[in-house]
Amino acid sequence: MLKNRLIPVVLMRSGVCVQSKGFRRYQRLGNPTTIVERLSDWASDELIYLDISPDDEYDLGRDDLRDGIGGDPISILRQVASKCFMPLTFGGRIRSLDDVALRVRHGADKVSLNTAALDDPSFIDGVAQRYGAQCCVVCIDARQEGDSWQVYADGGTRPTGRTAADWAREAVERGAGELLIQSIDRDGAGNGYDIPLIRSVTNAVRVPVIALGGAGSWEHMEQAIRDGGARAVAAANIFNYSENSVFKAKRHLYDADCDMRRPSLGVSVPEGIKAA
Repeated sequence: MLKNRLIPVVLMRSGVCVQSKGFRRYQRLGNPTTIVERLSDWASDELIYLDISPDDEYDLGRDDLRDGIGGDPISILRQVASKCFMPLTFGGRIRSLDDVALRVRHGADKVSLNTAALDDPSFIDGVAQRYGAQCCVVCIDARQEGDSWQVYADGGTRPTGRTAADWAREAVERGAGELLIQSIDRDGAGNGYDIPLIRSVTNAVRVPVIALGGAGSWEHMEQAIRDGGARAVAAANIFNYSENSVFKAKRHLYDADCDMRRPSLGVSVPEGIKAA
């Protein structure tokens, strides 16, 4: 049986790695290749790279983007993949099988489908049939409304009328091998994952569910696994400001008997590092 996983998320906006809050506010962090290289050394199990840029083309010659890297999205993917020594999931503006092929060809091990799959659910069938369920991750952005969670498209701006659990079931029936469940309400809040949302999905499907949105402590990650039933915990902001943060998080989860692989670093472990 597969072990549970710890997955950092890199959010890219116009060639620059950013921190997100509520799907609306973004703070620049810098060059994604440097960040990915660091995460590779810190015992990450996988990496999720989400391109949330508003435009298809980047003007990286601008002075305010000098911390970014040059090129179009595929060029950036190639540069990131060259520094990524772990399985890489790419999401963002994937609208066709040709888009999937291009991303797989240039370094993605899996693709994350979102709005295009909501607009045309048969897209999931096509990706799964051509590349296998293991390559097909469906990302579900959801917001709590009453006693359920509504799925949103277009970066959390367009309600779809679908509940997270119902859409999860359909996505899996169509061939999704994994689901990435993201709470819009908890994005960047640091107050914990939305456990009832995660549980509503893990109760509905049998494929692995990745929890994203709200991690503010290693204990929050433990709760997502124990109480939510997630098979993987993903986070972005919490990993950005502490040296060896992924290693510390993974060691906490390993010591808490969360069925993780034993943590190890790609570089020598500094003395005195302890799980937070």
